[in-house]
Amino acid sequence: MFVKVCGLSTPESVLEAAGAGADAVGFVLTKSPREVTPARARELLVHVPAGTPAVGVFRHEPVADAVAVARETGLEWIQLHGDRTPEDVKAAHDAGMKVIRAVTMGASPEAFGSWGEELLLIDAAVPGSGEAWDYGSVQAKGLGGRNWLLAGGLDPVNVAMAAKEAGAWGVDVSSGVESSRGVKDLAKIRAFVLAAKSSTAKA
Repeated sequence: MFVKVCGLSTPESVLEAAGAGADAVGFVLTKSPREVTPARARELLVHVPAGTPAVGVFRHEPVADAVAVARETGLEWIQLHGDRTPEDVKAAHDAGMKVIRAVTMGASPEAFGSWGEELLLIDAAVPGSGEAWDYGSVQAKGLGGRNWLLAGGLDPVNVAMAAKEAGAWGVDVSSGVESSRGVKDLAKIRAFVLAAKSSTAKA
């Protein structure tokens, strides 16, 4: 099970995620309670183990702007939320970036097709609520054999079951490992990664 821990903002949280065995970490570089500046993300990047993808998360920014910030930060991966097109993914690739493309369960059927991104992230129909949802409904999207991440409302208690219900290849967490909004709980980070890694849900 591939595990990404997102919204990290302190060296301690980065080190905890890495030490627990997270496969990727994410830094929010767009307006959010978890937002960090490019300078702060550069400082955090020092603590990411070599070979572990560090992802810059963007919402509605044009791809060119996201790429510019990612380069300033020293990141090679970007995560694109919002209304995107296949041309956006191509533009990011042409700029040398690897891409996680985020979609919600309420997106059009075409959005669940492969646009060439390295990973597809599937979030709740109303993202950001931090609430659990019908994870099994992802099965209807026909994603078997593809590399994709389940997100939205996951925490150390429900991640193994949610991943199994969805047939997920990997999982992504942010609010589910926080003690308060935007503040990561180190014990929850470790518990989440260990619980996810114990799952055999990979499709």
